Amino acid sequence: MSTIKANTLLHSDGSTTTQPSIPALDKRMAKAWVNFNGTGTVAIRDDYGVSSITDNGTGLYKVNFSTLMTNGNYVAIVGAADPNGNPSVETGAYVYTETNAKFNIVVNNGSGTAARDRAIVNAIVFDS
Repeated sequence: MSTIKANTLLHSDGSTTTQPSIPALDKRMAKAWVNFNGTGTVAIRDDYGVSSITDNGTGLYKVNFSTLMTNGNYVAIVGAADPNGNPSVETGAYVYTETNAKFNIVVNNGSGTAARDRAIVNAIVFDS
């Protein structure tokens, strides 16, 4: 395999490019993602493109973007896990009230009847 190293990439007309330098892949790359602890003192473990999270109550979280999305029509995929990683515990997670600045997550017991805090909450966002 070959490696290309360059300090500056140019369009065919000589103008400079911006990252990502491969526009065909741009829509297939995540614009933001976050992994956070959703129990006790809610805290981000790691992220990209997320400025902060807010604990809005049991099983309710708000994720704020560090850079605005194009509009509120992006795709946000969320998931959550039991604190002990117990696969027999039902957990459901979904997104609501999306804006170009943030989205909210609800984590429940899988049947949708009771909101639950979970130790592992993840989200990934794709935007045009």
